[in-house]
Amino acid sequence: MAKEESSGTGVVLEAARREKMRKIVEMGLDPWGHRFDNHEEIGKVRGRENEIEVLPVEPQPEVLPDGQQPWRKPEIPMKGPQVRVAGRIMLQRRQGKLIFLTIKDWTGEIQILIGKNQVGEENWNLALCFDLGDIIGVDGEFKKTQKGELTIFAAGLTFLSKSIETPPDKFKGLNDPELRSRMRYVDLIHTEGVLERMLRRSKIIASIRQTLTEEGFVEVEGPTLHSIAGGAAARPFVTHHNALDISLYMRIALELHLKRLLVGGIERVYEIGRVYRNEGIDQTHNPEFTMMELYQAYGDYHSMMDISEKVITQAIQATGQGYKLQWGGQELDFTPPFARRTYFDLLREHTGIDPYDDQAVREYAKSIGIDDVDKKHADVVRNDIFEEKVEGSLLGPVFVTDYPASICPLTKRKRENPAIAERFELFINGMELANAYTELNDPDLQEELFRSQLAGQKEEDSMAKMDTDFVRALRCAMPPAGGLGIGIDRLVMILTNTTSIREVILFPLLKPE
Repeated sequence: MAKEESSGTGVVLEAARREKMRKIVEMGLDPWGHRFDNHEEIGKVRGRENEIEVLPVEPQPEVLPDGQQPWRKPEIPMKGPQVRVAGRIMLQRRQGKLIFLTIKDWTGEIQILIGKNQVGEENWNLALCFDLGDIIGVDGEFKKTQKGELTIFAAGLTFLSKSIETPPDKFKGLNDPELRSRMRYVDLIHTEGVLERMLRRSKIIASIRQTLTEEGFVEVEGPTLHSIAGGAAARPFVTHHNALDISLYMRIALELHLKRLLVGGIERVYEIGRVYRNEGIDQTHNPEFTMMELYQAYGDYHSMMDISEKVITQAIQATGQGYKLQWGGQELDFTPPFARRTYFDLLREHTGIDPYDDQAVREYAKSIGIDDVDKKHADVVRNDIFEEKVEGSLLGPVFVTDYPASICPLTKRKRENPAIAERFELFINGMELANAYTELNDPDLQEELFRSQLAGQKEEDSMAKMDTDFVRALRCAMPPAGGLGIGIDRLVMILTNTTSIREVILFPLLKPE
C-alpha cells in the first residue's frame, strides 16, 4: 500500500477519489460528515432477523390461458423493521439501477441494496460517488433478498467520511508484518480477525478487573517514572527531568510501590499497567508491555495459585471458549486445578542428575555448553540448566514451585528449608505467563539481600542502587502477603491462539520508518 502510494497508479486512484469528493461538496454535503444519532450496531441489526415477516402470496394458476406469458414463480413479499446503521464500505458492485454494498462496523458486516427508484435521484448521485473505505450512514428496511441474504434496502443515505487512501488489494491484503504493525489502522480494517482479536483483548482485561473486584481487590495507579529502577532484574529506559535536573527511569515493574500500599493498609491491591524494559524484541518480548501485579495481605504463594487459576479460567469463559484451547500447534487443557511441580523434581527428571549436588550441576552445565560455569553461583548455574533443558518441555498449564532462594531476592524462604524460596512460575507451552511469591517482609533480610544482589552490578543495570525508602517502608511492618504478576500480552496471545506478541499489541515498537 505504501509503495503504491508513490506509483503512477496510486496518484491516479487518489485523483479519482478526490474528484468524487469534489462532487460531494458540489451537492452541498460535507465529505467529512457530522453527528449521526440513533444508529444501531450492525451486529444488533442482524440479531433482529426474527422481526422479518414473510407476507402471504396470492395463489397462481398452474395452467395459464392461451396467449398469456408462461407462469413464473412470484417473488416472496417481505416486511421488516426500519433500521439505521453506519459503517465502512468494504465491497461494492453495480447492476444497472441497483448498487450492492457491504458495510462493516466493529460488530459485523451487512449488505446494503441501493435502488435508484427507491432512494431518488439525489441519493443515487451520492451513491455513485462512493468508494471502498468510505464511511456512510444508511436508513432503510431490514429484510432478506430473494436468495435469503440479510440486507438493508436503503431509503436514505448519509455521507460520513471520505477515504482518500486506496485500500489494499482485497485478495492480496496487507501481508508485510512490519507494515501491518506500522499501519495498524489499515490492518484493523482489512486483515481478517485483527479487529476481533483486539476487541477480545479488551474483554480479557475487563474480565480480570471483574474477577479481582469480586475477590475484594482495589485497583490503583502507580508512578511510571521512578527515581530508582527496582522490582525486577531488567535494564531500564533512562530519561531526564529538566526542572529538577535528575535522571529518572521508566518503571520495569509495579512491585515496590504496590507493596508500599500494603504497608499503608490497602490489604488487597492490584495494578494493570505498562512497564518498560530496555531489552530485545522477539516473539514473546516487546520493550513496552502490559503487566498485572497484585498483592494480598495474609496470603502466600498458594493463595496466588488459586487466584491465578480463577483469573485465567474466568477470562477464558469471558471470551466464550471452553477450557481446551489450541495454541502454538498444541492443545492445552485449562481445566482447573492446574498441575503443580517442584523446580528441583523437574530438574532431576529432565537431566538425570542430583539437582542438590553443586558439583554434579556444574559438570552437567559444562557438558551442555553453558558458559562461565565456575564463575557463577551454583543456583545461577541450576537456573541456566533449567531454562535450557526444562522450560521448553513444559506444556502446561503447570505451576513450577519452590525455586532456589538465592535467585529470588524479594521472596520469603521456606521455614523448613531456607535455601528454597516460596515462589512459583506458571508455564504454558514453554512460555512463562505468571510469577508469584510469598513476599519477603523482613526489612533486615531484605536490605541484606539487596546489598548482595547489588554487588558487582553495572550502573546502567536495574537495581544498581538500593531503594532505601522501600526498606524503610518494610520497617513500618508489611503484613505477610502473597504477590502475583501476570503478563497480559502473553495471556492474550494464548487466549487468541496468537504466537507473536506484536499481533496482540496495537502499536508495538518499530524502527523509524
